[in-house]
Amino acid sequence: MKVERLEIPEVLLLHPQRFADDRGYFVESFNARRFAAATGLQIDFVQDNQSLSHAVGTVRGLHFQRPPSAQAKLVGVSHGRILDVAVDVRRGSPTFGRHVAAELSAGNGLQIFVPEGFLHGFMTLEPDTLVSYKVNAFYNAAADGCVRWDDPDLAIDWPSPGPARLSPKDAAAPAFAGSDFGFDYVAGEFA
Repeated sequence: MKVERLEIPEVLLLHPQRFADDRGYFVESFNARRFAAATGLQIDFVQDNQSLSHAVGTVRGLHFQRPPSAQAKLVGVSHGRILDVAVDVRRGSPTFGRHVAAELSAGNGLQIFVPEGFLHGFMTLEPDTLVSYKVNAFYNAAADGCVRWDDPDLAIDWPSPGPARLSPKDAAAPAFAGSDFGFDYVAGEFA
């Protein structure tokens, strides 16, 4: 597995190795030992999630879970293609309010690791896109939070495949400015 640190170095782009032949390919989508060896992180994932989005331009995010229910995520695409985004919301971080983005698809097989202390969201770029992700903490509705996906303060360059399709929760999400996320930056925490 190849690991690429993005512009915010705590967010990792993973390149799992595919073994291909004339039948197709085989890949270990997750192996705890290989993940730890490649990233230096010991993460105990406790829940697997999937989302299917039928329409191109479906936005899911920007979501987070407040501490003590904060979630790190390992995200990949089983079918289709997305632009995946992580926004740093750790108070005191040198990259607070900045984001990184990566295109994940069934074709490229890439995965993104989003640590605790980040907003996470994505936009679908193909119909019937199936996103799978692991989290290291169980979902807690009382800790659930979100920020407006197109907040001008974040300046995320989302694709324009037509009008965005949003859940009522995401359509009513608050602005980034003035939001309290509950995360503090700890230097070297995910180094």
